[in-house]
Amino acid sequence: MPWLIADLGRARRVLSFAPHRPGFRRARHILWRQVRDADLGPGFDATAWLAAEMARIGHGAEVGMMTSRGLEHAVQAEAGPARCLATVGLGNAERVGRRRAAAPAGYGTINIALLVEAGLTDAAMIEALTIAAEARTAAVIAAGVMLPWGVATGTGTDCIALACDPGPERHAGLHTALGEAIGRSVHDAVLRGAEAWVARHGRDAAAVIPAAASR
Repeated sequence: MPWLIADLGRARRVLSFAPHRPGFRRARHILWRQVRDADLGPGFDATAWLAAEMARIGHGAEVGMMTSRGLEHAVQAEAGPARCLATVGLGNAERVGRRRAAAPAGYGTINIALLVEAGLTDAAMIEALTIAAEARTAAVIAAGVMLPWGVATGTGTDCIALACDPGPERHAGLHTALGEAIGRSVHDAVLRGAEAWVARHGRDAAAVIPAAASR
């Protein structure tokens, strides 16, 4: 089955830049749709295709992401009130502030679903999303995947979806216990996933065979 479905336990607020229903939404599930690199050719409308696929299985009102990373490689980590589920592929690696002259042929990406058991304001959700992004970046740097101009910091198609209940909590930064838990759960999950990818493909992103990069 080409789907990974994260059940949030009940309908929650979700903030994401997912290709299906991004922004602030309300959803019970966050979904991954596994695709093949060969499916993502020029002219392919991935957003419309994903919307149709999610509607087909009755999840059109949920939040959806895509990955070419095998779903059997999904990694979970938990710290206090934060739980992270991530798929980590680095065939599409980039370094922030630079980009490859041509998009890499492999579309391995990092997709993160983060559930926080705390009631957050809009501002705290945005702050929490930045902590998750910082933790992902730190984990990718620690994995040591190299590009010609330095160590990779992420991929060109990373996606993060944060879920929580609405509530009064206004802060989720690095000085807070909540921010610490968010950072630890995301860092642990992404680092384990990245290390598994590196163990198979090595640290030279330019040398990865595109057809094998997602597996």
